[in-house]
Amino acid sequence: MIFLLKNPSNFRGVFYFILSIILLTLNSQAQLKFKDTKKNFGFVKKGEVVKIIFEYKNIGNKPIIINDAKAECSCTTIEYTKQPISPNQTGIVTVLFDTKSVYDRQERAIELFSNSINSTQKLKFKGVVLNK
Repeated sequence: MIFLLKNPSNFRGVFYFILSIILLTLNSQAQLKFKDTKKNFGFVKKGEVVKIIFEYKNIGNKPIIINDAKAECSCTTIEYTKQPISPNQTGIVTVLFDTKSVYDRQERAIELFSNSINSTQKLKFKGVVLNK
């Protein structure tokens, strides 16, 4: 190590080598890319179940696995692709929003947890529920 400190050009080479290893490691991960992270379902009548689909792609180079999904309220259920999504492949997240107990303007969010670089992803949807 003393040899490296006496010769700055050797230290610079080691630094660039370590930096390139770190960058390669960071680049070899799964990464979610959603087509849209916000959706507007428009106007619906109270009591309807709204179906909202979010499509995503794995733009990384390792398979994506969604581990869990959480909704803000019990009026929202979430279905998602359970199997690993290979690089450059797509998956979907389907949100079912039951409007029987809500009315007026609604804004909700769900959270997805995965092995992606962006391990927590928030998806939002909004609309207006008309009181018949």
